[in-house]
Amino acid sequence: MDYILIIDNLTKTYKGHFKALDNLNMRIPKGSIYGFVGRNGAGKTTLIRLITGLQEPTDGEYCLYGSWNTDTAIEKSRRRMAAVVETPSLYLDMTARQNLESQCMVLGLPSCESLDDLLDLVGLSEAGSRKVRNFSLGMRQRLGIAIALCGDPDFIILDEPINGLDPQGIIEVRELILKLNHEKGITFLISSHILDELSRLATHYGFIESGSIVRQISAPELEAACRKAQRLRVSSTKVLCMVLDRLGLEYRVVDDSTCDVFSAFRATDLVNALDKEGCLVESIAEKDESLEGYFISLVGGKSNE
Repeated sequence: MDYILIIDNLTKTYKGHFKALDNLNMRIPKGSIYGFVGRNGAGKTTLIRLITGLQEPTDGEYCLYGSWNTDTAIEKSRRRMAAVVETPSLYLDMTARQNLESQCMVLGLPSCESLDDLLDLVGLSEAGSRKVRNFSLGMRQRLGIAIALCGDPDFIILDEPINGLDPQGIIEVRELILKLNHEKGITFLISSHILDELSRLATHYGFIESGSIVRQISAPELEAACRKAQRLRVSSTKVLCMVLDRLGLEYRVVDDSTCDVFSAFRATDLVNALDKEGCLVESIAEKDESLEGYFISLVGGKSNE
């Protein structure tokens, strides 16, 4: 698999010996939408600061487009990356087009001929001459993404891109991210605490807790883990598996006493079949886990929504 970002044992320690990141490891595949999930204070923003070059790691290393952070070529690799951290930095008394022109000047771009195409791409072609202070939060977020696109990046970091948006704004930003990913092949790292919305976007996930990645998983793997099932707790999963195989039921063993059964079955028939084999059924409960539920089961406690 081709990775845009590889992170190995990255550590960031602040004064007082507080470890914001603790031997963190991460792999972001090229062309993915990587959902970065963690509580407030788990280390998400610190990681973004490190890979964008705003801070230096205390230990460990990361590789961006084949350049390690200790290489001089890392600055060139960072030019292929853009970031919108929480609220986009916009000039409210300037128009959308003037904001884009200003960014082109900052980047030293020789021409602004493609700005109309850029405004059209983010759905702001009719609002290019309007002052940004009159924009909705969703429009400002899309303009922030347009500004990030000025440098023609193929990797964009978004920190809480839908925070505070109304339902229409959320849909607009979601559709824009999917469009840029599908049509332009742009890879995204999206940090968000709105897990239900993130599940509509992400192709891969990284779950962070106390400065370390506790699980990396693809969307299909997560879907399988959260798949609706009947969870059985029994005295012997060995006997249970034998009976389920005989009945032709689809299942997955969770641990020595627990099994998820995905196929429909009559509880009475299964309990009787297990009883004949000397296997006691302790409980049968429906399992239909959400992304939030999966996250909580990983890190324990409450989510930070």
